[in-house]
Amino acid sequence: MADLSTELCGIKLNNPLILASGIMGVTASSLANVVKNGAGAVTIKSIGPEERKGHPCPVITTWEAGMMNAVGLSNAGIDRGIEEIKKFKEMCDAPIIGSVFAFKQSLFGELTEKISTVNPDLIEINISCPNVESEAGTPFALDAKAAYSVTKHVKEKTKIPVIVKLSPNSLNIKEIAKECEKAGADAINMGNTLGPGLLINIETAKPILANKFGGISGPAIKPIALKRVWDVYEAVKIPIIGTGGVTNGRDAVEMLMAGATAVGLGTAVYSRGIDVFNKINDEIKGFMKKNNYKSIKEMIGKAHV
Repeated sequence: MADLSTELCGIKLNNPLILASGIMGVTASSLANVVKNGAGAVTIKSIGPEERKGHPCPVITTWEAGMMNAVGLSNAGIDRGIEEIKKFKEMCDAPIIGSVFAFKQSLFGELTEKISTVNPDLIEINISCPNVESEAGTPFALDAKAAYSVTKHVKEKTKIPVIVKLSPNSLNIKEIAKECEKAGADAINMGNTLGPGLLINIETAKPILANKFGGISGPAIKPIALKRVWDVYEAVKIPIIGTGGVTNGRDAVEMLMAGATAVGLGTAVYSRGIDVFNKINDEIKGFMKKNNYKSIKEMIGKAHV
């Protein structure tokens, strides 16, 4: 039998597929439903210090190669987010990752301290959203010193393993990942959406999204996401969640072979349905059987050998 289990910062996952932040991850019930459909772990939608509406609609659009979004970090705030994590842990025993964002470095520490009170299995610090630069300035994920500073501050506030969510926009990703590791990061999520990008409605001669620009996800960004995972794997010793453009089992295997310990899924839920996790797990099993792999662990980083 193919063993799909993997381990992330000491936390066992029954399979390597993790629901990415912001996809179906608003309430405890929706997260639990994702687990029922095959996810090895789930990530809550990133939460900030208070309720935030995000950008006006339309915030999401698709095209032949993927999706573009400018949701704008809408969320119900840290207190509501904590309540949903509590409910999820009562409903489900799968690992849950609490994700937080802030526009000031000091606030990351405060949010981490608060979310730690409900003991998520891991905490993700989202320092890489590409579609709120008008409010937040350049993402911390694009500056090695800022990434180090935020990570170090967060690590002082919790004993729960910390994942730093980086950006595929980073051209010096090795340096940034090393700084996060040096500051105490327990894992890297590589990464977020690419961009921002632009799509235009040529009938109205206007940008499709109300925000005009948005982060790009889906199959179009897979080669870039893979290269970033490859680079980070060569730069650090901590585990990596490979996120970006994974739609099927072969894509997931590519991420593993590039160096990922686990694989994030987002846009694939839209293109293949909520049971995409079960589908991809079956496709991974089929690949493993055909190619004589007994364990996921045999594939992690294999392309580097």
